[in-house]
Amino acid sequence: MTGRIRISAVAGLLLALAACDEPVRFSPPPAARPDVPETETPSEPSAASRELAAYYARVENDLRAQGLLRMDGGGPDTPYSTRQLVENFVRIALYEEFASIGGRLVAQQTESRLHRWNQPIRMKVHFGDTVPEEQRKNDRDEIALYTARLSRVTGLPVLLTDRNPNYHVFIVNEDERRVIGPELRKIIPDISQSAITTVETMRRTTFCLVFARDPRDDGAYTQAVAVIRGEHPDLLRRSCIHEELAQGLGLSNDSPMARPSIFNDDEEFALLTKHDELLLRMLYDPRMRNGMSEREARPIAEVIAAELLGGDS
Repeated sequence: MTGRIRISAVAGLLLALAACDEPVRFSPPPAARPDVPETETPSEPSAASRELAAYYARVENDLRAQGLLRMDGGGPDTPYSTRQLVENFVRIALYEEFASIGGRLVAQQTESRLHRWNQPIRMKVHFGDTVPEEQRKNDRDEIALYTARLSRVTGLPVLLTDRNPNYHVFIVNEDERRVIGPELRKIIPDISQSAITTVETMRRTTFCLVFARDPRDDGAYTQAVAVIRGEHPDLLRRSCIHEELAQGLGLSNDSPMARPSIFNDDEEFALLTKHDELLLRMLYDPRMRNGMSEREARPIAEVIAAELLGGDS
C-alpha cells in the first residue's frame, strides 16, 4: 500500500493525497444539517466514470477480504503507550513525506512545522452533476456528523454552510474532476497550475486529496479544499471523508508506526479512531502554537500525551 502523504507545495499550499496500490445511516436533526440549496436531478455518469466505479468496488472488496478498512477503531490487538502516541504525533503533525521540487512530487521525508487553524471552519460541500441524489444525501449526513465530531474533539468551531466558506469539499466523478480547474481558481485565485494539474490528472491509485493554504507561512491555515472521488463505494468514500477532512486540520502526514490510525498507509482502519482523536486534541491544545518545530513541540506533546493516557508509558 501507498498511503496518505503530505507535501510542501507552492504559494503557501500544503497538499495531502490519499492513495492505494491496486490490489446505520444516521440523519442528524435539522439544526445540524448543512446549509445547502436543493440540487437539480443529476445527469448520468460517463462510461469512464462507470468503469472507475467498478474498479473501486473491486478494490474495496479486496481490502475488506484482507481484513482491512476496519471500522472498530482498534481494541486489545492495537495497544499504544504514551511514548508511541508522542512519536506518532511528531511524525504525523511535524513531518512531510513528499516535497514539491521543480514542479514535481518527490518522496522525501523532511521536518516541517506545526500547522492548524486559528479561526472557525465554514465548510461547504460541492457535488458533481453526475453524483446521484441519494449518495449526496448520505454524504451530507456523514459529513454533518463527522464535522460535529471534529469540532467536539478539537474545540474548533466547524460549521457546514454556504455562507463565506473557507473549507470546500468536492465530491465529484471523473467527468467533473477533469475540468475542475476554473472552480478551484474561483476559490483560491493564486493557486498554482501544478496544484490544479495534480487534481485534474489524478491517477486512479489516488483516491482523494486535500490541500490547505497557509498564505503567511506562519503555520495558520486560512483555506482548504478536499477532492473526493464520487465513484468510490460507500466505505471507501467514508474513509476518504474521514481522512481528508482531518488532514486538512493539520495532521497531514502518515506513519507506518501509527496504529490504530487512519494516518497510516496500510488501510487497516477506515474511520477516525480514538487514537486519532487524541492526536487532534494534542494538535489543538492551547499549549501548542502555530509554526512550532519538533524541538519546540515534542516536550509539550510529551506532557499532553501523559495527561491524556494517565501517565501510561
